Amino acid sequence: MTEETKNATHFGEDVFGDEAIRTYLSKETAKKLQATIQEGKPLDPSIAGEVAHGIRHWAMDRGATHYTHWFLPMTGSTAEKHDSFLEIKDGEPIMQFSGKNLIVGEPDASSFPSGGIRSTFEARGYTAWDPTSPAFIKRHSNGATLCIPTAFCAYTGEALDKKTPLLRSMQALDRSVKKLMRLFARPDAHVGCTLGAEQEYFLIDKEYWKKRPDLVLTGRTLFGAPSAKGQQLEDHYFGTIPDRVLSFMNDVERELWKLGIPAKTRHNEVAPAQFELAPQFEELNLASDHNMIVMDTLRNVAEKHGLKCLLHEKPYAGVNGSGKHNNWSVAYGGRNLLDPGSDPHENAVFLTMLVAVIEAVDKHADLLRASVAGAGNDHRLGANEAPPAVISIYVGDQLAEVLDALESGGTRSRASVKTMKVGVDTLPTIPKDATDRNRTSPFAFTGNKFEFRAPGSSVCCSGPMTVLNTIVAEAVDRIAGELEASGTAGKAKPGEHTAAFHEALQNILQSSLKAHKRVVFNGNGYEAEWPREAANRGLSNAPDTPSALAALADADNAALFEKYGVMTKRELASRHEIFLEEYAKKVRIEGECARDIASELILPAVKAEYLETAQACEAANSVGVASGTAAFREELVELGTGLDTLKAGIAKLDDALLRSNSADTLAAMQALRTAADSLERKVAASRWPLPKYRDMLFIY
Repeated sequence: MTEETKNATHFGEDVFGDEAIRTYLSKETAKKLQATIQEGKPLDPSIAGEVAHGIRHWAMDRGATHYTHWFLPMTGSTAEKHDSFLEIKDGEPIMQFSGKNLIVGEPDASSFPSGGIRSTFEARGYTAWDPTSPAFIKRHSNGATLCIPTAFCAYTGEALDKKTPLLRSMQALDRSVKKLMRLFARPDAHVGCTLGAEQEYFLIDKEYWKKRPDLVLTGRTLFGAPSAKGQQLEDHYFGTIPDRVLSFMNDVERELWKLGIPAKTRHNEVAPAQFELAPQFEELNLASDHNMIVMDTLRNVAEKHGLKCLLHEKPYAGVNGSGKHNNWSVAYGGRNLLDPGSDPHENAVFLTMLVAVIEAVDKHADLLRASVAGAGNDHRLGANEAPPAVISIYVGDQLAEVLDALESGGTRSRASVKTMKVGVDTLPTIPKDATDRNRTSPFAFTGNKFEFRAPGSSVCCSGPMTVLNTIVAEAVDRIAGELEASGTAGKAKPGEHTAAFHEALQNILQSSLKAHKRVVFNGNGYEAEWPREAANRGLSNAPDTPSALAALADADNAALFEKYGVMTKRELASRHEIFLEEYAKKVRIEGECARDIASELILPAVKAEYLETAQACEAANSVGVASGTAAFREELVELGTGLDTLKAGIAKLDDALLRSNSADTLAAMQALRTAADSLERKVAASRWPLPKYRDMLFIY
């Protein structure tokens, strides 16, 4: 058996997927469970006992001794509490796992961030099995654990996690799309959202990482002068992957394939020591869970290779930051609704969905911006190939002309687009790669999907996707409501609607485009003119996390989430509080870390260099040697000035920390960094206490 065949054979072996379901469950139980997983039908509680029994046998056959309800709390990472299958019955040890153990768990909810939903003394919380995301085996050095993906809620039923709102948003979008498709005379079918999450990351030698307290405590370098060679030669992107890194990637993919995660693409990214892993598209909820597993796997496998995986959005200043491009689309009955069709009826559905997305993004750009806000992403957005903080949509020149023709009903001089009559004319041929990709657009149409490029590398996909689903659900619902109110939607067969129906639809789409086309921008988001033009268009620009998160406190936004059953006003308010608190805590941790490094490591090194230089100068003078003393004196002045600036910078940072002012802390940190980075080149490399960029950025 070849290695390739072996890897394919092992794909999904640590997942309780289709094959395991058929093997370990009865035919009838398997059928009911598959209906829930594949069609979104409610779970039949009567099968829980048999499913639990089958999952336990399957897990134990693979070496598992414990199980855990695996969930996504508001910390942004994953959580798990392990229980063994072992129980004592009549004095004898047995291995047991009940339906109740499978369906519900009770972890302590008091220590997780809740934004006021739970008081510290209110400990009870519940995890609830999510059968649409299959159970999997998590292996460690001497054992294995059965992981059961779950939602996490408070004793009151309020969501304390990132999965529950995502599942609710998928239901909201399902209802809206089905409502629209009924008006298009489509038979009832399953609405599916798909996601492909491109994961960028950095690798660093573990020995360097251990000598960098800033990387250990904050995930990014708070000090560091630029390396003479960085990414300016553009020779790392898609370059030959170093053998050490390739070995790491191979091990990562083997682990992911065992877990049924279809890791497909790997390559060098723009910055030195930066790489990307991209999977094939999957159902949204599953893809979101899988991305969390991908991040864990990257970190765990890196350890085995003497490396550390950095998932911070901006580990190094002055080079490319790391994002997580969320490629999102919607399907109905297995057909991608964002794929331009080849006949008038399909064109009409595509244009309706396209206009709905444009309307949604323009109307709720503030929520999309809030969904990607974070202390790390603030350093990335708008710099080194990351999209700017202004939310806009890129559709490409050809689709822009189609939309112009649809809006105006006029004739376009370029392309083969004349008067656009929805449901009558066909679109010009729009191949998948009809336009160039726009790196600077935070939200770009890429042939048959939208690529949300603004999320940072450490973010959980559930947050941005919850917002996107909800705002599109609202736009689709509004369009369907107007179309229904027009009275033109009858019981025609697909493609046989009346001219009045198409006329009503065209008027609705034209009206929406006129109101929301301002968000479409096909230009360069890095140009200095764009923020000014965006402001003239009335587009919002939240430059930092505190201003971006204000959207979560907006009453209209709270009403939107409540209307579509995604989050209550209290649940949304809790997230506003949690994310603001998280931001303030991260900035404070960075500030204290920067102060400590400057005081305890950099300052002593500069002092030692200053004293050694002074002693050398004094020794030369004492023996009457004049040559070289001028250089010594110049160095003394530079080092002394640097010491004064460094000391003043530490004091200023201390003051900002004392006042707990995040903005002042960040400004003081930057000033302190400027002073320290300047001194890095004036102090002997053997004395400088931190590994340098030129060491950390290159892996051999």
